[in-house]
Amino acid sequence: MSLTEYREPAPFSEHDSAERRFLQLISALPKVSVQGYDKERNVIYWNKSSEDIYGYSECEAIGRKLEDLIIPDFMKADVINLHQRWIEFGEAIPSEELVLKKKGGEPVHVFSSHVMLKEDTESPEMYCVDIDLSEQHAVRQELERMASTDLLTELPNRRLLKQFLANAISEASTNNLSFALFFIDLDMFKEINDTLGHTWGDELLRAVGERLSDCIDGEGLLTRFGGDEFVYVAININDESDCEDIAKNLSYCFKQSFQLSTENIHITSSIGISLYPKHGQEIDDLLKNADVAMYQAKAEGRNRYHLFTHALSQQLRQHRSIAANLRTSLSHNEFELLYQPQFDLKTGKVASCEALLRWRPQNEKLAVPPNIFIPIAERSDLIVQIGNWVLENACQQARAWKEKGIEVRIDVNVSGKELEKTAYFERLADCRNQYHLLPKDIGLELTENILIKSDNAILENLRHQRDLGVEISLDDFGTGYSSLSYLKHFPVSHLKIDRSFLKGAPEKAFDSALMEAIVNVGHKLDLFIVVEGVETEKQSNYCKSLNVEFVQGYLFSKPISADAMEALLKKQR
Repeated sequence: MSLTEYREPAPFSEHDSAERRFLQLISALPKVSVQGYDKERNVIYWNKSSEDIYGYSECEAIGRKLEDLIIPDFMKADVINLHQRWIEFGEAIPSEELVLKKKGGEPVHVFSSHVMLKEDTESPEMYCVDIDLSEQHAVRQELERMASTDLLTELPNRRLLKQFLANAISEASTNNLSFALFFIDLDMFKEINDTLGHTWGDELLRAVGERLSDCIDGEGLLTRFGGDEFVYVAININDESDCEDIAKNLSYCFKQSFQLSTENIHITSSIGISLYPKHGQEIDDLLKNADVAMYQAKAEGRNRYHLFTHALSQQLRQHRSIAANLRTSLSHNEFELLYQPQFDLKTGKVASCEALLRWRPQNEKLAVPPNIFIPIAERSDLIVQIGNWVLENACQQARAWKEKGIEVRIDVNVSGKELEKTAYFERLADCRNQYHLLPKDIGLELTENILIKSDNAILENLRHQRDLGVEISLDDFGTGYSSLSYLKHFPVSHLKIDRSFLKGAPEKAFDSALMEAIVNVGHKLDLFIVVEGVETEKQSNYCKSLNVEFVQGYLFSKPISADAMEALLKKQR
């Protein structure tokens, strides 16, 4: 039946004529494919858009069956059944989005609707009206790709990782298989990023992604988890020895430096490993346990890998318990500040004191020393709340001493997480105002690691505090990066040398040379020197010989209560 036959006015009814006119109108629309089929599904009509969409010319299509032209093999039986049920029982085929096929076999996405003409006759005709969705599908695919791909490295992202893990867990549980998750974190990446800039940092991340992709052999998925973290899922793992072989291979990827234009960058990685189902049967557990193992690798010195163990799991539970108890103690005010005096070596008098936090829970069995609970608090926002408590109580104590005529600076230790909160410096100013304190009354102590990791905004705020008269001490110098070149960039007034530098200095020439170098550079930069851990007269006299201004340590005083500190200050006065 040709298109001219449809234009003949007879013998169709008025209803048929309206349907034909509607069909002709639809046929004229661009990108709308219209095909007509008889009751045997042979093509009786094929418009120009059908040629464009499916690739068959009208001559090629007329007389051929629907299921032999554009229907994929897996759909053929369903299409034939649906068509027959419409003819026999009047059950219309629903409109829906379908993936059909072109002449060359390529898939084509269309939205397909169906109309039955001459329904009550011996020769019913079904017309398919298909709207080409190829462009929409391409856009959708690109959006899905962007949603599941890290745009910097072009690796799959965290979203796709979780989908992959869900499938891997399902298959592994069904077939009694194992797979391993490798959490890869770049060592010292932030320092490289800060030194070379974010552009070079991005280039390095891309290069790392490419090299890791080249190093991985076999099935699995490599993703960029976020920041400088990558996750590799290796499937069909037999045991932990397989994990170690893969971890060694991943570590070997970093043996050669990364050549980025004019820069030759050396970087290493710390890798944590969790094994399904031994170390977890849920996505979050596998990720969390691999992350815990990775931090253990970092704690052991970086540039290594570590398998998750039940001992680590127990440690993690203990840390969670301590964190929960810390949170309860905060609400119950179960903390205390001790004060360790800093002495002026020339006068022998107290120049300032450092506020040291102690945990005093009602249930004494819960108490742990600061070197345990503070790092746990620093892994969460608890350290911010604890820091607020310390600042508040230090200011309150300074006010109380002022009212008794005692003038002494109290130095408080500040964590990196506290400084990252933009409200910290507002909190500091508010606390000083609340207790009518001057900037010189409350000093700040920060480690060199914190300062190195601080961005320009934090350093600018610290410079502003220095301009106001706040004394800022660089604490535990020598235990972190120990780079004298950093000192000129930091807005500090005091350099506190760690006790480990002093320990052998009076007797050993090498240790003495290091101490002298640090003290001399500090003085050249107009910094006051504070030596920690002075325990003997010999060490004290040695510090005097170097013209060290201040010392603290058990030779002079251990950390003492506020009352004891007050008595010491009154006696001195």
